Amino acid sequence: MSQTEGLKLLSTLGEDGRLTVELARESLADPQGHEVLVQVEAAPINPSDLGLLFGPADLADAEYGGGRIVAQMPEAARRAMAARVGRPMPVGNEGAGTVIAAGEAPEAQALLGKRVACVPGGMFAQYRLVDSRQCLALPEGVTAEQGAAAFVNPLTALGFVETMRREGHSAIVHTAAASNLGQMLVRIAQEDDIPLVNIVRSEAQVATLKSLGAVHVLDSSSETFATDLTAAIEATGATIAFDAIGGGKLVSQILTAMEQAASKDAAYSRYGSDKLKQAYIYGALDLSPTILTRSYGFSWNIGGWLLFPFLTRAGEEVNARMRERVFANLTTTFASPYKARISLRDVLSRDAVLTYNARRTGEKYLILPN
Repeated sequence: MSQTEGLKLLSTLGEDGRLTVELARESLADPQGHEVLVQVEAAPINPSDLGLLFGPADLADAEYGGGRIVAQMPEAARRAMAARVGRPMPVGNEGAGTVIAAGEAPEAQALLGKRVACVPGGMFAQYRLVDSRQCLALPEGVTAEQGAAAFVNPLTALGFVETMRREGHSAIVHTAAASNLGQMLVRIAQEDDIPLVNIVRSEAQVATLKSLGAVHVLDSSSETFATDLTAAIEATGATIAFDAIGGGKLVSQILTAMEQAASKDAAYSRYGSDKLKQAYIYGALDLSPTILTRSYGFSWNIGGWLLFPFLTRAGEEVNARMRERVFANLTTTFASPYKARISLRDVLSRDAVLTYNARRTGEKYLILPN
């Protein structure tokens, strides 16, 4: 049996709170059964990857060099991550590459020599053994870079729309809306005729979404933000929000605006309107506490939203329908532009880390492992 040698990225948290992120050599055996061996050509850096890769570790004062980073994790975070202490964690949710070897199963053999996208985890690596049933062949002419981000952001954006419909809402509020995911959601909303309120953090981001044809784009740093938000929610009837920020007052501001829109011209009730207002937090761009000032009656919910639990609940029929839509529109609706491309060997350099870990809205980075 032959072996394929390659590099992969591992993140390990020590009992003392020291986080070590390093490139490690690995040997991969020939694929068996349903397995395929993918030579990874491109893998995007998603916020969920950064959470596993670094979390809130102090990267400014970390030790860099020799293909590794050693950084200190805050004690509260170390306690919260006790289950991963001492366990090297492979990183990289998704990516694309070419199948260079396949097991004997027909499903695996059918992918031999083809370029595929997959979401098995551990894709920040030069090679990856993957179950062929987790892979989808990319359409003819679609490059690995175009297909690398075919799962997390596209399925999240479609998952928001699916959740909206399942829960009886008709319009959406979305924060950090100038992001790669946010721009996809703008295009989906246009295609599906869904009213969408986009919240961004600068005038430049307002211009970005306006150039895509977005109608309601609000700058949260504006002095008139609260008034503008209520007006946009009145205009759209939005009663569900998906928030990528997490910390601070924004979720509470959104619920307040929803209540003001719902209560307008309605009879007074000490309990507020009976219109259900739902906010889902799906990101953590702000790690500070979520602050709620309860001025929106009693008909409201706040919860967390994650892609993979949603896909499990949604079932295979919904999953298949969403994947089919994504793969039919990889270079249009679900296209992912990249700020920069980074080799696997350079991904742990200090300048690169401090740049891509800044998580600036709309700046997506791509790792080219080979």
